[in-house]
Amino acid sequence: MLMNIGIPKEIKTAEGRVALTPMACQELIAKGHCLYIEHQAGVLSGFDDDQYRQVGVIVCPTAQALYKAGDLIVKVKEPQEGDLQYLTPNHLLFCFLHLAANEELASKLSKIGLTAVGFESVRDNKQLPILKPMSEIAGKLSVQIGATLLHQYRGGSGLLLGGLQDDGVEKGQVLVLGAGSAGRQAALLARNIGANVSVYDKSLEALASITQLDPLINPINNQEECLSLMATTNLLVAALHVPGKKAPHFINRSHLKLMMEGSVIVDISVDQGGCVETTRPTTYNEPTFVEEGVTHFCVANMPGAVPRTATQALSEVLPAYIHRLAQEEWSERDAVMKSAINVKAGKVLIDLL
Repeated sequence: MLMNIGIPKEIKTAEGRVALTPMACQELIAKGHCLYIEHQAGVLSGFDDDQYRQVGVIVCPTAQALYKAGDLIVKVKEPQEGDLQYLTPNHLLFCFLHLAANEELASKLSKIGLTAVGFESVRDNKQLPILKPMSEIAGKLSVQIGATLLHQYRGGSGLLLGGLQDDGVEKGQVLVLGAGSAGRQAALLARNIGANVSVYDKSLEALASITQLDPLINPINNQEECLSLMATTNLLVAALHVPGKKAPHFINRSHLKLMMEGSVIVDISVDQGGCVETTRPTTYNEPTFVEEGVTHFCVANMPGAVPRTATQALSEVLPAYIHRLAQEEWSERDAVMKSAINVKAGKVLIDLL
């Protein structure tokens, strides 16, 4: 079945990504689909309208025209208020949704009556192929951003995260919660710049995978042992993730009181509610806040800061799954895509906590 596929411009604060590059659009056009994109939707990722036109994409002048033209709407982040006004019961929406931590949006989408499929809910061969590259980017960013937030002029403790090789110069202590895609990249980057790194996870297999890549990473499987490190932790990267569920609150306010003033928390799991009790979503316009003397960075669209890289990464995996959504009776015949449906016919199909 051929499909009219619409790519709107992202309107979430400081979100520079676009769902598909011109090359990815060309791949879908070659399969017979008709592609539409909103005017300047790709500019912040480095792709102008002419680049899309050159591969056969139709450029729509407004968001209203785009949503009217597209049957399948493919975007990056969850719909904002400006998007919701154009969505209809006839639309099939495919994007990051993270509804487990956003009951209000789940309710609005169910009232519209459309079908919504979550990027983060696509599980294929026990993997999360669309979420994974964004998690890897967020993991790298968490250390880059955390390192700068430790600078004195940013309100940090004035510590150089990687330290120096001199024995008399202390190195930063990094504690990573979660050994998945985000946690792995955070731990490896922190080690590469010279920090001392510990990683907590319930999965011994996941921990073993990380220590095979860098034997100097300290694996922790015991929660009590993990929490005992809070007093010496300079940068805490929170990356615990339970697919389709709200993130567990692993760190509470009393644990924060153990941390040194000027230390930093980067909660990558904020999209799913965050695994630190004091986490609340922020934007790149106002990315941080301080609780108990600890700087919190909880931006809910971290990869949006590097839109060219992130858009290219998404475009490597998205076309195949978009094409699957265009097949006849996909919601019955395609087990992978069927299980990724979050909202359908007025019903929310995932647990809201």
